Formats: sequence, structure tokens, C-alpha cells
Amino acid sequence: MNMELNIIQHAGAQPQRPRVDETDRRLLAAIQHGLPLASRPYAEVGARLGLSEADVIARLQRLKETGVIRRFGVVVRHHELGYRANAMVVWDVPDEQVAELGRCLAGFDFITLCYRRPRRLPQWRYNLYCMIHGKSREEVLAHLEWTVNHCGLKAPPHEVLFSRRRFKQCGAVYAMPALTEKR
Repeated sequence: MNMELNIIQHAGAQPQRPRVDETDRRLLAAIQHGLPLASRPYAEVGARLGLSEADVIARLQRLKETGVIRRFGVVVRHHELGYRANAMVVWDVPDEQVAELGRCLAGFDFITLCYRRPRRLPQWRYNLYCMIHGKSREEVLAHLEWTVNHCGLKAPPHEVLFSRRRFKQCGAVYAMPALTEKR
């Protein structure tokens, strides 16, 4: 799992730190490298920490609501699942069409990321990005052709940027040594 810790700041006031107790610190340290692959991962984490499954879920919810945890997501290692090719496709679409086209692109199983970024003119004119995965370059290009036809993307300029190297994918680690030392 991927977590980001974020401290909340209130406008015009000194930064406020959400309440994080020793149990929260132990919980954050326990999950920062991922949840166990189990049918009830929160119960398993709780058992290691002497907490109930419900307590783990409630604490994580509170940490998310207070901004200590900003994002909680999955990191999938596509290569290990047989997907050997991927390409970032960048599009130059009219700003008023980005949301609609992004929703269309995001509806395909073979597209794992789809997001908007500001243009950086004059060097970079692209504002819509999507990552397409496939078992081969040919499959990625076939997926691209399907999306172009299905989403009406024949006209907008785009570039296909195939990955040449694969880097180790892992979630961010945010626990400070003080969090992990007290295990």
C-alpha cells in the first residue's frame, strides 16, 4: 500500500498537528510497507499490534480524516503479472474536453493512470496523460487504437512514450526513525 503523511495547516494560524498517539505511530509503522495479503488484512495487522480489526479501521479512518494519511492506495507490479510493455500517452486536448475525455480513457481496464497536468508552453503542449499496459508493444498500440476510436481522439495531437527501463515500484515510506524504533 502507498501512504502519504500530511500535516494540516490552518490559514492564518500556527500549523496544527493532528493528535497521533503511540498506538497510531505503531500502526503507521506496521502498514507503511504494505498490508498483508490476507482475506482480512486489518485483522492481521491488529493481531500483531494487540488491536481489534475494528480499532485498526477506526484509527486509519481518523488518521485519514485528520490529514495524517492523505492517500491510501495499491502499488501493482504489472511486470510480475505478465505485462511487459507500457506507454505513457500524452494528449493535447482542448481544456474544456479534458474531464470528459479523461473519464472515457479511465474506463478501460488496460489504462491504469489517467490524469490532467498543466501545459508548459512553449516546450510541452500536452495536458492529458494516460498509462497503457499490455503484454507486448503491439498489444499496447492496439489498445491505443481502440481508445482513439472509442473516445473520439483521432484529431488531438498525441505522443506515445514507451518505457525503456523498469524501476522498482514501491510505496512511499514516511515513518521517521522514532516511529519504527518503538516497535
